[in-house]
Amino acid sequence: MKIIAITNQKGGVGKTTTSVNLAASLSALKRRVLLLDLDPQGNATMGSGVNKNGVTATLYQVLLGEKTLNEVKLKVELGKFDLVPANRDLAGAEIELVNIEARETRLKAALGSVIDDYDFVLLDCPPSLSLITVNALTAAQSVLIPMQCEYYALEGLSDLVKTIKQVRANLNPILEIEGLLRTMFDNRNMLAQQVSAQLEQHFGDKVYRTVIPRNIRLAEAPSHGLPVLYHDKTSKGAQAYLALAVEMIKRGEKNG
Repeated sequence: MKIIAITNQKGGVGKTTTSVNLAASLSALKRRVLLLDLDPQGNATMGSGVNKNGVTATLYQVLLGEKTLNEVKLKVELGKFDLVPANRDLAGAEIELVNIEARETRLKAALGSVIDDYDFVLLDCPPSLSLITVNALTAAQSVLIPMQCEYYALEGLSDLVKTIKQVRANLNPILEIEGLLRTMFDNRNMLAQQVSAQLEQHFGDKVYRTVIPRNIRLAEAPSHGLPVLYHDKTSKGAQAYLALAVEMIKRGEKNG
């Protein structure tokens, strides 16, 4: 089982879009996938077609030890993956976890119960370095970093790399960068091309060859509660996430 945290402290870079669409694409390639929504905004939950306000239990109960992942997870019919939902309740977990022993490893402990059930576990992290994000980085084997190729991107990236190093030193020695994913990419933008080239220069083959383009179908899909593959599978966005899933599986086989 590969546990991947999808994170970037910067908001609006396509974390949730990547989490939902990568989950659906890996499932379409016959992989068993569990997606955990770690953001109190519940966007990955809504984007998977689940009403965040209608669920009776969420990741909140799991982190507090009240329920197991198996008791909370739901089947996403259009997407064929399993989902552990989130809503505003999760914001309360931040405060309640502060006084709990081994608070950084609650998620890691919970994932132990599903270790044989999935090929991929994707953790959709909130856009902040919160205790919930630290739980994700402690539980994960690797980090997928979606990012826009724009002026401030590299600065935010260096902060994130520092955070990953700190977590590796103190909590999770096996944590590594899974890959950097260029999202909302516009090939006609000169700055985007320059930043993209800098990324390749600094991070080499950690940068995915697959690039996610700006795509109207990709932007529309969450409002329908659908992964883009089930909204318009011929769209450039859907094809890009399928290509990313293939690239990820091939990398895993090569390194495995």
